[in-house]
Amino acid sequence: MKQRQQKKLSRRLFGAIVVGDAGAVKSVLRAGADPGRVDSEGTTPLYAASVNGQAEIVRLLLSAGALPGTESSGIGAEGLPLCAAACWGHSDTVRELLAHGADPNVREDHGTGRSPLEWANHGPHPVTAALLAEAGALAITG
Repeated sequence: MKQRQQKKLSRRLFGAIVVGDAGAVKSVLRAGADPGRVDSEGTTPLYAASVNGQAEIVRLLLSAGALPGTESSGIGAEGLPLCAAACWGHSDTVRELLAHGADPNVREDHGTGRSPLEWANHGPHPVTAALLAEAGALAITG
């Protein structure tokens, strides 16, 4: 697909995510939008949906090929989708990410930052923390 067309589809995808329109996200993905294409600042669509707790849109993006372990590098939108969802206690979104292979023990900042469980505990979001623990997230002591 031509670069210009892909750029246009990407803008439409991010616009649909911003307003939480799952139907529009589905339509844009069917039209050929790349679910892993970052915006001009480096934000991934999956991060944008995860940080806002849009579980249905997260499911659509993952089903279309978005990778749950890709870090976003956008201004104010840095990090991993699972950490973003855990930070805000979006348990349904955390469930979707885990169901699609997100690692509950991954750390942001290319392995040097917080884990999803640390973000959930920092919230504090005990329901989300329990969900992560059930999925195998390890509490680091020391």
